[in-house]
Amino acid sequence: MNKTRLEAFSDGVLAIIITIMILEIKVPEGNEFADLKPLIPKFLSYILSFIYVGIYWNNHHYLLHGLSKVNGKILWSNLHLLFWLSLIPVSTGWMGEHNFSKAAMALYGIILLLCAVAFVILQKIIVDTEGKDSLLAKALGKDLKGKASAVLYIIGIIASFYNEWISGAAYFIVAMLWLIPDKRIERVFS
Repeated sequence: MNKTRLEAFSDGVLAIIITIMILEIKVPEGNEFADLKPLIPKFLSYILSFIYVGIYWNNHHYLLHGLSKVNGKILWSNLHLLFWLSLIPVSTGWMGEHNFSKAAMALYGIILLLCAVAFVILQKIIVDTEGKDSLLAKALGKDLKGKASAVLYIIGIIASFYNEWISGAAYFIVAMLWLIPDKRIERVFS
């Protein structure tokens, strides 16, 4: 299989994830702006999750850009990543529906952490396949942002049992870390 098919499948799954998330936000019953107020938590959780899915889509694109061949390990590790990403709409909906409750924030963090672990596994398998001297391996380097993200996810999960807003702040900080474009891969491949 060539990487184009893998990219197309992954792009399709990520598009469906975003579609499912927005379909969870129902049209309000009334016709006044005040009727939108109950949707604020749902919309905020959607925005954060949309950013996360967008970050994964962007980084997945760059990760596959450095790929020259696809094997079974890559296919399965990619499916592993897509599995965890596909759970984001569930935790997003629960978070928005229950005003960022402690349990919802903990579940959201656990899913984000497992998405990050799955991405690291995919990244490692691709680097192992391409070789330690590949352009991708050079571009990734020590991956300090990835390590910092994992620490912040764990802090967010633990904090969710005490203060859901600290938890949310940790998840927001990770999103902002990755929203800032990472030029490592662009520099190496250009």
